[in-house]
Amino acid sequence: MATDFSLRPASTVVLLRDGSNGLETLLLKRNKALMFAGGLWVFPGGAIDPEDIEAAGGEMVAASRIAAAREAREESGLQPRLEDMLLLGHWTTPVAEAKRFATWIYAAPVASDEEVTIDGSEIHDSRWIGVREAVAAHQAGELGMLPPTVLNLCDLSRYDNVATLLEGERDRVADEVLPVIGKAKGQMMVMFRGDAGYETGNPALEGGRHRAIFTGHSWHYVYRDVEGFPSIVRGS
Repeated sequence: MATDFSLRPASTVVLLRDGSNGLETLLLKRNKALMFAGGLWVFPGGAIDPEDIEAAGGEMVAASRIAAAREAREESGLQPRLEDMLLLGHWTTPVAEAKRFATWIYAAPVASDEEVTIDGSEIHDSRWIGVREAVAAHQAGELGMLPPTVLNLCDLSRYDNVATLLEGERDRVADEVLPVIGKAKGQMMVMFRGDAGYETGNPALEGGRHRAIFTGHSWHYVYRDVEGFPSIVRGS
């Protein structure tokens, strides 16, 4: 794949632990004043720094792993072990957006008794929450998130605990995702490969549906009549 130098390389990590009600993840709330994802709930993450690339010997995937662990430490005080991090996917910001990232997304367990510490500047709040509870809260309009956050949580909600997740994701082939933005009947959406409107950006075209639709307060994933492209949310 050719390198697009207009994209800023980044990485993020879904931190996980076993809770009293099943699999939990750590969500961080970004400062409302921030231009990118202000006020939304996110996973720890950020841009890959030159120091990360140097530490990885110039290898970008290895650098993304190092950067995700570093960002987790800087934003939450928690740091997963590099060898425990599982690559879930690589998401590229839609072409229509002014600020674009090429982001590696990982999942990793952390010790359940470690204390979360946030800076109160870029990150204004944090919470451990059940993965399924987080999905339900987003759908109810209580937790604002971007599509990569929501859909990765939907995907991981299949698991009851860390052990089954690590076993189930051990041989995962990471998703390569480049959404295309569209609008139909007043609703914003992002389309994924396999959607009838993906190539043209026209969501009204007849055919398969592989998209996330913004209903006004939450993202709703649709995967229907798609051939040749797997669902981003396994089991859907």
